[in-house]
Amino acid sequence: MTETSTGSTGEQILFWIIAPLAVIGALGLVFSRKAVHGALFLAVTMVGLAILYIALEAPFLGVVQIVVYTGAIMMLFLFVIMLVGVDASDSRVETIRGQRGAAALAVIGVVILLTGVAGRAALPDPAGTAAAAPEGNVYGIADLIFGRYVWAFEVVAAVLITAAVGAMVLTHRERRNRRLSQRELSERRFREGDPREAAGNPVPGVYARHNAVDTPALLPDGTPAESSVSQVLVARGAARPPEEFAGDVGRIGEDEDEPVPDSEAGPRADADAGQDVHPGAEPPASEPGGVAGPGEPGAETDSTDGDDSGSGDGGAPR
Repeated sequence: MTETSTGSTGEQILFWIIAPLAVIGALGLVFSRKAVHGALFLAVTMVGLAILYIALEAPFLGVVQIVVYTGAIMMLFLFVIMLVGVDASDSRVETIRGQRGAAALAVIGVVILLTGVAGRAALPDPAGTAAAAPEGNVYGIADLIFGRYVWAFEVVAAVLITAAVGAMVLTHRERRNRRLSQRELSERRFREGDPREAAGNPVPGVYARHNAVDTPALLPDGTPAESSVSQVLVARGAARPPEEFAGDVGRIGEDEDEPVPDSEAGPRADADAGQDVHPGAEPPASEPGGVAGPGEPGAETDSTDGDDSGSGDGGAPR
């Protein structure tokens, strides 16, 4: 017959304190209505299991329980909760009742836990762990997981994968209608939308001399496009009214009606007239009745020198 070690009194006290707390945390996770409360209950259960592992001389399992499950998976849950969002009432009203009593019980439990740890350190080590895993705790865990219980370990992994796939299937939303292509969206915008906005809203400052975000763009009919100016500027009263830039539109029309001077036309005007223009060629002579160029007979010069220029001798100096 093999002798079974029941552990010291400190271990038993520690077990009867931590085990009910872990069970309460698990039940709170199942029956809690708030996602944040469920995450806290799950953290309590995981930390309790880690303490039990360490008390049973399995420090590797305890550290893995805290680092992997509590530190990694719980953080993943909290990220999901932050992405999904919490009700606004949780941030204004305290919904946890009896938190002072729970805090007092937690303090008492911590005191008892520290007392049990101190008693465990004073008592001799119980027999059983060294005989069960003489090569060490990590080696014994690896032998059990990948040796004796390898198939059970693979089944648990398959169950976890199935749970992940099931969560994806439950949260997936099917489209009632098929996804429209870019061409179909453009055609629908032309058919159902405003024809003036079919090509998109113009950017601020188009067709205006005042190139700024407070100047609305002009539509083809001359009216300002209200959607081209930010509504923030409109609310502040910083947008330019149509009366201010109406004069800009008139000046633009006048500039378009003005003829282009001959000096600015250059060879381009000659090319438009059908004449061949070569680099270095002399400019053609003026036609009869035209305006003579400088230095040609009949050319007029402006007399801007006052007393130094004559008025009747063609501008010759005195």
